[in-house]
Amino acid sequence: MITETIVSTINEKGEVNFAPMGVVIEAERILLRPYKEATTYQNLLTTRQGVVHITDNVLIFAESAVSSPHFESFPAECIQGFVMKDTCYYYEFIVSEVDCSRERGKFMARIVKRGRLRDFIGFNRAKNAVIEAAILATRIKFIGVEKILEKFEEYAIIVKKTGGAQEEQAMEYLINYVKRATDSDLTT
Repeated sequence: MITETIVSTINEKGEVNFAPMGVVIEAERILLRPYKEATTYQNLLTTRQGVVHITDNVLIFAESAVSSPHFESFPAECIQGFVMKDTCYYYEFIVSEVDCSRERGKFMARIVKRGRLRDFIGFNRAKNAVIEAAILATRIKFIGVEKILEKFEEYAIIVKKTGGAQEEQAMEYLINYVKRATDSDLTT
């Protein structure tokens, strides 16, 4: 099963990057499959370590999907990296196997530390809609602004009916991002 997470990695200078990513979490291992052009891919090749975060804050998913935000974090215990403060559970990992033969890298990692910062509230329809919207927003070049905004209208209704302030803020953030894409080079 693919679980939607936020992955933090660092580059050779120790600068942190936060990125949303679907990963497969097993008992002692995690499978990560970033695209080769992604910062996460380069960081994993360079440092071979990171942190997978399970969070129910969809604003974090929205912001990290379409920009390069810096979230409050603290140093990881067992690796060189950072743990987001606004996370429910986290897994520090070290990459044990790498396969770069396809369009997406395949990084198998060994979990070296598990942590819990707070309870997982869970997802509702609004949170799910924002996560789907965040995924679509990263695909502007492939899908096109019009189709994405059309789908966003459906998601916005769900968010308005079943969400709270956080979900509304996240949805608005993504809508504004995609609308700006029509006036910029985000689609080229």
